Amino acid sequence: MPRRPRLTGAATAALALGLVAAAPATGTEPPVGDARVVTRFDPAAGQRPENIALEPDGSADLTFAFARTVARVAPDGTRTTRAELPAVARPDTPLVRGAVVTGIARAHDGTLYVNYATGTRATGVWRISPGGAPVQIAALPSDGFPNGLALDGHRGVLYAADSARGTVWRVPASGGRVTAWSRRTELRPSRTGAFGANGIKLHRGAVWVSNTSRGTLLRFPVGEDGSAGAPEIRARGLDGIDDFAFPGSGRTVLAALNGSDRVVLVRRDGSHTAVLTEADGLAGPTSVAVRGRTVYVPSAAYRTQRDPNLLLARLRYHFGRL
Repeated sequence: MPRRPRLTGAATAALALGLVAAAPATGTEPPVGDARVVTRFDPAAGQRPENIALEPDGSADLTFAFARTVARVAPDGTRTTRAELPAVARPDTPLVRGAVVTGIARAHDGTLYVNYATGTRATGVWRISPGGAPVQIAALPSDGFPNGLALDGHRGVLYAADSARGTVWRVPASGGRVTAWSRRTELRPSRTGAFGANGIKLHRGAVWVSNTSRGTLLRFPVGEDGSAGAPEIRARGLDGIDDFAFPGSGRTVLAALNGSDRVVLVRRDGSHTAVLTEADGLAGPTSVAVRGRTVYVPSAAYRTQRDPNLLLARLRYHFGRL
């Protein structure tokens, strides 16, 4: 959920990005632990990590919103620029005014897809093929704000959550005609100038979407013909929710609450508990990714302007289908 930053100088420290080993848990242990900041970023260079996709080797592909870049952080801590989105003249993006790279999704062949919000014709979904430069494959409305992005590899489509227009767009992964998959009231911002639909994930035959200003987590069943079913509100009271991830095959969710520097565990019944906080190193968390029992949390520090970073933690429990 980018906000226009006041860029200030800060030193960048790159530490090893090792995977956290799983260990047996006792009943008294919290579900997430062993948190540590493994990489810090330079806000003066626009290094505000907005969204994340994981590589098979444990590397993290991060979108740096206002730097218009995708960076890859390898397991040994090496950081490289994977791609840079083209600059646009006079960007006028709703909500933030500047041009920003937001959601990211990865295909099995290594192709990356990212959302680019500019307030111009460059707004839309861009493809980054392995070894290639970014190419726009679909235009989205210039007065929209494409934010979270999810890939359905089986159907060959992408879903983009539009924070300004309260819409989920459906985009062919090969490029082509864009359709408004859902325009439900539940996706809209609660007030002018706020972020509506934000994070988005495909999980067990449904599209899940967070609404930042309403503090809700929604589940949209996907029909056999690919159409959107009526949304279920899976959780409320998630103030400032950004993107999220599933730590298992069930309906338990780990959600980043950008405004309160927390990651919360959202249970099947909608109740939620903080499992990571500012004390662990969070600084405006924007998204979550899970690989095995390792939890990745990028923080962009939009609000505090201090210490954007990447944090790793360990899941102590196996969540299965809970």
